[in-house]
Amino acid sequence: SEKGEKQMVARWLLRQSEMFVSKKLGEVHAEPGEVFYSNADDLVTPDKILAPLEVLSHSAYQAHLAATPLAPHGKKSAKALDASVCFCRRYFNEQSASIGELDWEDIYRSNTGKILDPVIDAEMFKKQEKKKPLGKEAAAQAGRASVQAKRGRPQAASAATTRRRKVGDSGDEDVDLAAAPASDDDDEDGKYSVSDRNDFAPAKQGRRKTLAAAPKTPARARRATLAKGTLTPATATKRRMRLQDIQLSVAVSATILRRATRMGSELQAVAPEGASVYEVARQRLHVSAVPDTLPCREDEFAEIYGHLYNTIEERNSMCMYISGVPGTGKTATVHEVIRTLQENSEEGELPDFQYIELNGMKMTEPAQAYTQLWQAIAGEKATPKHAAQLLEKHFSTPSPRRRTYVVLMDELDLLVTKSQSIMYNFFDWPHRPHAKLVVVAIANTMDLPERMLNHKVSSRLGLTRINFQPYSHQQLMTIVQSRLEGCAAFDADAVELCARKISAVSGDARRALDVCRRAVEIVEAESARESTLAGGKRVRPSEDSGQLGLVTMMVIDRAVKEMYASGNVAFIQNASLQQKVFLLSLRAAIRKAGIPEVSLGDVAFVHRQLCQMHELVIPSYDQIAKICSQLGATRCILTESSILDVHQQVRLAIAEDDITVALRPDPFFQKIATS
Repeated sequence: SEKGEKQMVARWLLRQSEMFVSKKLGEVHAEPGEVFYSNADDLVTPDKILAPLEVLSHSAYQAHLAATPLAPHGKKSAKALDASVCFCRRYFNEQSASIGELDWEDIYRSNTGKILDPVIDAEMFKKQEKKKPLGKEAAAQAGRASVQAKRGRPQAASAATTRRRKVGDSGDEDVDLAAAPASDDDDEDGKYSVSDRNDFAPAKQGRRKTLAAAPKTPARARRATLAKGTLTPATATKRRMRLQDIQLSVAVSATILRRATRMGSELQAVAPEGASVYEVARQRLHVSAVPDTLPCREDEFAEIYGHLYNTIEERNSMCMYISGVPGTGKTATVHEVIRTLQENSEEGELPDFQYIELNGMKMTEPAQAYTQLWQAIAGEKATPKHAAQLLEKHFSTPSPRRRTYVVLMDELDLLVTKSQSIMYNFFDWPHRPHAKLVVVAIANTMDLPERMLNHKVSSRLGLTRINFQPYSHQQLMTIVQSRLEGCAAFDADAVELCARKISAVSGDARRALDVCRRAVEIVEAESARESTLAGGKRVRPSEDSGQLGLVTMMVIDRAVKEMYASGNVAFIQNASLQQKVFLLSLRAAIRKAGIPEVSLGDVAFVHRQLCQMHELVIPSYDQIAKICSQLGATRCILTESSILDVHQQVRLAIAEDDITVALRPDPFFQKIATS
């Protein structure tokens, strides 16, 4: 070592109690005196060796027991059953948690005592085909690193792993070894590296250092615990987390690579055969034509997939909150994750689960969430009050045959009530011991739990939260180009111009697709008109005839102006000064509250503050109520009855992007919008 100490490679032979076995293997039965040949290596110094260990084959161990004399009371003596003599006939792959048969005579004695033979290790502990990552190893490692970083844990390949083993039966303190990776320079000059012989390792490891940890409990208690052949809880937890991270990261990496390779074939199958290039482009750019794989959301997909995969596999419960502005792919990404998990369940990798989707926009009242959930679970209709009672009993009663339920609550902000009982129940049920319920909530506001929900409700939501940022212009370009793959209808600069214009306003992918689709319609109409004038009859343009026109930057600019030069934009541009300030105040109040409806009193408070900050005439509450009534008459906003005065609820009836586009040319209102 660097300190000049002599080190040796130690190969662990594990007892049954020292192994973390996957649930898929079931219970492992081991005979007394049996140890398992593992692929766990450590570097130790000679002073750590306590006593020699004699390992025999199964037949030799049986002969050894037969030759051992019986004790006076008719049992074998302790010499034949102690830990200094054991036998080995099976191996345990610590990375994949699998067990297989081996011939100890062939492994040890026939190879001149080399139990660390690299050829034997590579053959015995080779990766299973089912767990092998697809694609290049670099991409798989990148996927694993991304998932580990999102989950807030160190990478399993480079995490320090602490093992405690008792060698022999001398009763001395156990050996505490800490394995940590070294730099790449440690492998030079012919020095030993564990990764040279461990082909099954997920990442390259250098030699390992030994650290003697001070006992945290009395030595007598520790010796008694280790004498029973059990691991300490801390060590067992670390090994279990390490094994789960390796298996989960490999599964996520393989899933991401599969979704990337199948994207092109899915897009090619959107348009029918014989369609023109314009028809193909229009069908692919339609908002309803959502592909099975969304580009530019690989990190969010990996994080959501990792949480749900782990929870379903362990048959646990959890709550997840996903936020982001409209048009950022929240619901589409969750749908893709669910489809992938259903494929894994059909292949036998995951237990069976039931997916249930609840959308607040499709309910006349929030209490219908109880009815829809109970109908999906039991297939029976019930009133909201009765359904809530049945669901409470269902998730509180243990049932070994119950499947895991994955419930998606889309448009969560529309399910918030004054008492917040619905949110409380949906977020409280996953905390029941036998619920097996996974709740995925989606809303447009990142801090909606803290802003709108009580503390007892937001605390039950947990800390598993994922925020979808608006698309940048590069991501919008990638989304549009992925849909237009193999369809030569756009100029490259035209796609970039569209992406930059949309990202400057909202970053909504749906708006970008609508603009590009409208541009295709403009070019198609012009090409058809030119063909009709040239030949006297209408001819479909094609690439072979040379009559195909590309979508250029001028066409994109025209499509953007048509989309944003609607009646709403024109109305806002011609509105009065106080009406424009009212619309900005309403938008600010909605964003602050996190829900689409706010009271007139909140809007009036923001309105008066903006007028005071920018030295405008401060209107009275009666004047603001009159402005609200005028805008409501034009259907620009939706209001309740004016009898409620300042307590009436107000909401926008137009898109927020229309307000941004209409007031952008005016520098004064740009300053107000920024403030």
